[in-house]
This record gives sequence, C-alpha cells and structure tokens, in this order.
Amino acid sequence: KLQTAGASLPEGVDRPILAPISSIMGEIMLIAVTEDQQSSETVDQMDLRSVADWTIRRRLLSVPGVSQVVPIGGEVKQYQILVSPERLAAFDLALTDVLHAAEQSNISFAGGAYMDAGQEYLIRGTGRVRSIEDIGASIVAVRGDVPVLVRDVADVRIGPATKFGDGSVNGQPAVIIMVQKQPNANTLELTERIEETIEEVRRTLPAGITVNTAIFRQADFIRVAIANVVDALRDGAVLVVVVLFFFLGNLRTTVISALAIPLSLIAAIFVFQGFKITINTMTLGGLAIAIGALVDDAIIYVENVFRRLKENRQVADDARLPTEDVIFSASREILSPMINATLIIVVVFVPLFFLSGVEGRLLEPMGYAYVASIFASLLVAVLVTPALCSYLLPNANFMASEGDSWLVTHLKRIYRKTLDVVLPRSGTVLLASVVGLIASLAVVPLLGRAFLPEFNEGSLTISVLTVPGTSLEESNKIGRLTEEIMLSFPEVKSTARRTGRAELDEHAQGVNAAEIDVRFELGERNRADFLDALRSGLSAVPGTNVTIGQPIGHRIDHMLSGTRANIAVKIFGPDLYRLRTLAEAVRGQMENVTGVVDLAVEQQVDVPQVRVKPRRRAMATYGVSVEDLAESVDIAFNGEVASQILEGQESYDLVVRFDESNRGNIERIRNALFDTPTGPKVPLRQLAEVLYEKGPNRVGRENVQRKIVVQANVSDRDLRSVVEDIRRLVEGNVTFPQGYYVEFGGQFESEEAASRTLIILSSVSILAVFLILYVEFGAFRPALFIMVNLPLAMIGGIWSVYFTSGIISVASLVGFITLFGIATRNGILMIAHYRNLIDEGVDFAEAIVRGSLERLNPILMTALTAALALVPLALGGGEPGKEIETPMAIVILGGLITSTVLNMIVVPSLYFRFGRREVSA
Repeated sequence: KLQTAGASLPEGVDRPILAPISSIMGEIMLIAVTEDQQSSETVDQMDLRSVADWTIRRRLLSVPGVSQVVPIGGEVKQYQILVSPERLAAFDLALTDVLHAAEQSNISFAGGAYMDAGQEYLIRGTGRVRSIEDIGASIVAVRGDVPVLVRDVADVRIGPATKFGDGSVNGQPAVIIMVQKQPNANTLELTERIEETIEEVRRTLPAGITVNTAIFRQADFIRVAIANVVDALRDGAVLVVVVLFFFLGNLRTTVISALAIPLSLIAAIFVFQGFKITINTMTLGGLAIAIGALVDDAIIYVENVFRRLKENRQVADDARLPTEDVIFSASREILSPMINATLIIVVVFVPLFFLSGVEGRLLEPMGYAYVASIFASLLVAVLVTPALCSYLLPNANFMASEGDSWLVTHLKRIYRKTLDVVLPRSGTVLLASVVGLIASLAVVPLLGRAFLPEFNEGSLTISVLTVPGTSLEESNKIGRLTEEIMLSFPEVKSTARRTGRAELDEHAQGVNAAEIDVRFELGERNRADFLDALRSGLSAVPGTNVTIGQPIGHRIDHMLSGTRANIAVKIFGPDLYRLRTLAEAVRGQMENVTGVVDLAVEQQVDVPQVRVKPRRRAMATYGVSVEDLAESVDIAFNGEVASQILEGQESYDLVVRFDESNRGNIERIRNALFDTPTGPKVPLRQLAEVLYEKGPNRVGRENVQRKIVVQANVSDRDLRSVVEDIRRLVEGNVTFPQGYYVEFGGQFESEEAASRTLIILSSVSILAVFLILYVEFGAFRPALFIMVNLPLAMIGGIWSVYFTSGIISVASLVGFITLFGIATRNGILMIAHYRNLIDEGVDFAEAIVRGSLERLNPILMTALTAALALVPLALGGGEPGKEIETPMAIVILGGLITSTVLNMIVVPSLYFRFGRREVSA
C-alpha cells in the first residue's frame, strides 16, 4: 500500500516510509544537552546540536530496545552556497548550473585495480570536499577560456539550517533528545542501559557541554509506582496473617493457611515467566487485589480439617477414625464447592480479557496476575495444605481442647442470637434486602462516570498554543515567559520546552505550538490548589491557549482522540470557514458548562502567505514552463540539497539557494532574477504575480472528511456528566447545515465502549456462573439462592463509590466484576454445608442454624482477609501506582462488607423460607 500511495504522489514529494516501530506511549525519556554555565569554554548552539545528532543519538540508537532517538533544538549545521542572481547574470549562468556544479564537486570514485609485482593496487579517487574553500573552488562553467568557480557567483559558508522547532531547559536554550523504546522492551532495564551509555558518552564530550538525563524519565514514575504497590502488597499480607491468627487461635493453623500466600505468588511469578509477562504496577496490582483471596481456599480447607480432627479426637477411642481418613473425608467434603468457587472467580474475570485499546493494555496484565494467583492458591490448597495438615495438626496439644478460639466463640454467640431473630421473620428480612437494593440502584444515576482514574505522575505536560503564523522567534519568547512563570512557583523543580517539531519527529505541530514538561514536588499546597494557582498564573501569558495534563494522560488523550485534552468535539463538513464558525458556536456553548477547563478551538485560521501566481502568457513569451518556474522558485528560496559533506563520521547537507539579498521579504522575492530559455534573466515579477494573501494554516481530516476540533479538560466534575451537558447544549442550541455534523470523542468515548463491553460480557459470565452452580447442586433453587449474593454485593459497592469519589470508572467496573466472584464463594460454602448436614439426617431448621454457625468462621475469615488486604490500596488513592487499583479496592471492600453481613442473614432466611421445597423435591 505504501508503494501504491508513493506512485500517486507528485514529483518533489518524499516517498512514504515506515517509521521505527514504537508509539507515543513509548517515549520513555527526555535528555537535555546544554552549555555548561560553570565552564570557561564557550559552546554555540550548532556545536550542541552536532554533538546531539552525531555522538549521543548514534550511541543511543545502538542500545538494545531503543526504537528512535529524535533531537530538537540547537542549530543544525549546513554547508550553504548562497547564490547571487546578479553575479550569475554577469557570467550568463543559470541557478541550475550552480546546483549541478555542487552535485558534481563532491564525489569519490574508483578506477578498478591492477596487479604489479604480485601486489594488487586499488585505484581510488577521493573527490570529497574537505572545506568551504574546496566548495568555492569547484568549477561551474568556462567563459572565454576562463573558469567560473562557485565562489565567483555565490558566497560559501557554514550556517544553520532553517529551524522548525526549538528546545530549552529552565528557560535556557538546549537541545532536547526524545528517546522512544521498542514494543515489549522493559522500561526500567532500558533506562538503566541508556543511563550507562550516557555516562560513557559524557567522558568523551568536549568541555563546556552538559548532559542532563533527569528532565523526564518514565522509569521514575514506574519505580515509585511499583514501590507503592509492593508496600500495599506487603501490608495486605501482614493484615491477612493477623486476621488468621485471631480467628484460628493458634500458630500452626495460621502458618498452614498463610503459606498459601508466598507459594501462590511464587507460582504466579512462574506463570509470568512462561507467558513473558513483566512485573509492573498492573501485575503487582493484580497480586495485591488477590492477596486476601489467596488464603481463602487454604482457610476453608484448614478450618474444615481442623474442625473434623477435633471432633474425631473427642470421640471414644474405639470409634475414632485414622487421621488420614479424617483429613481425606474433610477434604472431599469441601473439594467440589472450593473448586467451583475458584472457577467462578475466574469466570467472572474473563470479560477483562476482551477489553481493547488503552484500557485493555492496562487491565489485561492485572487480569493475568489475578487469575494466575487464584489458580495457584487452589493448587496449593489441594496439594500442599493436606500434607501440612497431616504433618502439623494431629499431634498438636490444642487439638485436645474443646470449642473455638475466644473471638470465634463470642462471634458465634452473637450470630446464634441473630439467627433466632431473623429466621422466623425471613419474609421481613428479604423485603428489607430488596428495599436496600432498590435504594442503592437509585443512587447509580447520581454517580459520575470517567474513563480511567487520573494518574499522579509527579510531573506535568503543558501544551501552549499561540496564534498560527507566529514565528519561531516569537514563539520562543512566549515559551520563555511561560517557563519563567512556572519556575516562579516553589513546587516547580524544572521545565523542559519543545517548541514546533523536530526534523525526525512524526509528531507534527507548527512552530506556534509548544509542549513543556514540568517536574514538581508538592509542598504546603495540595495538588488541586497547585494546579489552580498554575492555571491562574499561566492565564497572564498573552495570546495563548494553555492545556495542563500529565505525560501518560497526555499521551493517552493523543492516542484516543488525536488531541491534547480529555474531550474532543469534532465538527465535520466541506467548508473550512463554515467549520470555524460552527466551532466558535460550539465553544460558546461549552464554556457555560461547569467543570470545563482548558477550553480551546483547534487553531484553524488564515495565516499570511506570499503567493506566487504564474503569468502564463508572459512565461510563454520567455519560454518558461510552470514546472521550470516551480523548480527554480524551490531552489532559490527554499534551497536544494546538492550533496553531503563528510566530517569524519558526520555528514552535513550542502545546500544551494539565493543569498539573503534576494529573499527575506516580498520586494526582494519580486525582484529576484530567474533564468529563461530565451536568454536574458528576468525578475520574478515578470513571470508571476507575487503578492500577499492569506490561507489556512492547516487542513485537518478524519475518515476523508474535513474537520475542526473543540477540545477541553475536566476539573472538579466527572467526565461523563460534563460530556452529557455539552452534548445537550450543542444539540439544543447549535444548528448544523446540511453536510455538517458533530461527533463527541475523547476519553469518555473509550469509557462508553469499555463499559458496554464489560456489562455485556459480565452478563454472559453471570449466566455461566449460574450454570456452574446448577451443575454443582443439580437443582435450580440453590443456584438461585447463591446468586442473591451478587445484588447484595452491589449494595456495598455502590455506596462505597458514592461516599468516596462519587465516580464510576472502568477500574470501578472491574472492581464490581471481581467482587461478584468473591461474594459468590460465601454462598456456595453455606448452602453446600446445609445440604451436607441434611443428607446426614439433621433436621431442616437445625441444619440451617448449625450450618450457618459452622460456616461462620471460614466465611468471616475469607471475607476479612480479602477485605483487609485491600485496605492499603483503598487508602492509597492518589499515590503513584495505585490510581487504578484504588477504585477497584474501594468497590470490593464496600461490597464485601455488605455481601458478607447480608449473606449471613439473607441466605439463611432465603433457604429457610424456600429451601424446604427443594429438599423435599
């Protein structure tokens, strides 16, 4: 397809090529090359750029895992032949003669080889120029037996190429090097290799040059994030062990149960290794969320074996069964419910693997980690826990004691009284539960919606746009002013600005656009107050639109909508000027919406241009074709690369163009002399009209339609409600002519798609859960009774969101999915035990009471371990690395509380009221 497209492009347009394999999310590092202010050596901007291009860039490209290295800023060195058309006319020469002379002056050649006295000699010609004197001495033509040299018709010099972008650090000129990684490269390892390479390069650099690698490093955020999640993982494990000890009441059972945590984590790590999954914040987050559930199977197993062994120990010696038989019988009793409960947890997590886009890439590793660790915990409970029980429990002194631990004894006493109250009033209990569920569902419309929680990266990416057509020099002034304002804030530690675009950059933007990466550390003010103050300070910069984001969030916005903001309102239509009018109307409506910040219309304006319109009749008189004129104008004013000048391993363009006295303003352009086939040189004004006009600065298209974008960020409100307000105002107050229409894009669009996918697939998962339960119990009613846990869990999950952030994101939805799997386990354990007791001949009502009391201990332990393990994550909102896990933890934590409490009351009441028919059947 690239070849097909290339064949259709006009002459003079570069052929399309495949860029290095990377993405905007792969920009992992910014490196600044600056002049050392402490050094006595003076280094100009051209030297800085040459070091960046030919020393640092080449070394970094050789580092395994680096995809692309793009410098911006400084001055690109060029060898320039600045032609005087007047001097050309004096020698009756054409501009193309100089171009051809430049091309032919810098050639190496070979004459083959010959043999002499048994030795082979290569004939090698070195016609490469070594200096500007060599270029100036190159021949252009011969006039009257006198050679005309390049220096006779042009000035030859070394100068800077035309700049389309610039860079600075802390307001001082700098070359900024952007490093992009290859897919699947480990960011932390790659950053270390880059740092080592830069350290080696530093030792070889000329005096007076400083290289700073701390401008922006994605690895810094990753390290902090991983450390925070590891802390949460550790704290959760400690809380789990504490809960186990208090409930089990002795060290041996606690150790047996707690061993499931390290063994399951080790098994999960082996799964990561087998499937080439890296350790990152999302995989660690999956383990942190699962940490409390890892002991569930072991708890259920140990508690049942422990209870059966004690019962066996307390019977007469002649009726006492062998220890192995008791352990085997206790294992078989809970094996099927335990396997099915684990299978259900995995099934409800399956929708996570069908997410696409950014959310899929973020959440899939978490899903793999969670599922792998849960499966590992099941294997540990089935294979390791029985062996440990048979080895550590039978001869323990505490096996001779009667009853439970002090805590469990008191809990059972309270629970027994509760059952005595609620079972006779089961209808009232069920009605109250339904009312509670309806009240909770009524809260859902009041909750906000967002795509992903906002990251806390400790750095900002600030986009500064000024009026299109602004020169690079003026943009630099505005950029320096912006940096000065930001550096005046005590929280800001450094700034790095990239204005315009780099020569090698695929991220195209005009010289009126700048991106500033800001490193900050919060002090007395919190983050929200700091950002508000920063917005207020930057509002003083004249003629600019400022958008404040963060490095990862900024790049996610770019990938989702191609804009620098959360919301992108795209207006499509055929006419640019009508699009601009409609965009202003849309902007006027959006500015009335509470929560909208950084509001800006994509800057499509008419910018000044010098238009060259061929006079075809005049051109015909002089024998000049449009193609000839186009080529001459391009060479004269833009310049043509004739060759490459080598300086050791470095190469620089040799460019031919008119000198500054024949370009630089419209009168000089009009009067510049051009060649004609009929002989005399004539001013350009005789061949074409040269006049000031205005034209669009850019034409944006999407899906073969012209478009303009109105963009905005959201502050102090949820994304979905802001978008709904915008949609309502735009659709109600802005009239779109025929052929024009509007689309709402950005993060909310991805949130809608992800939410839709999760809801649909979760419905399928819930159906699969019901089928598993039906197969397990062989009846409809018990499966339905257990499914009651799902709405019971929703009650706590909804209210936990309402009383915290008040916003449901994709992460919150994943929390609900996880919660459903965990909550179902308790119902399985309880109803399975009811049926076992009834099968043993226990009276129906007694079976419910006894079964509930005997399952109180494992249910409370599994619920508390799962819940308390999430506390470090739930309390870590806003900390780097926990941004996505925190909403999930809050939902699961709140849901576990209500599902556990209500499960202990509602499920017995439900079975007491409707289960007798199922038993009779």
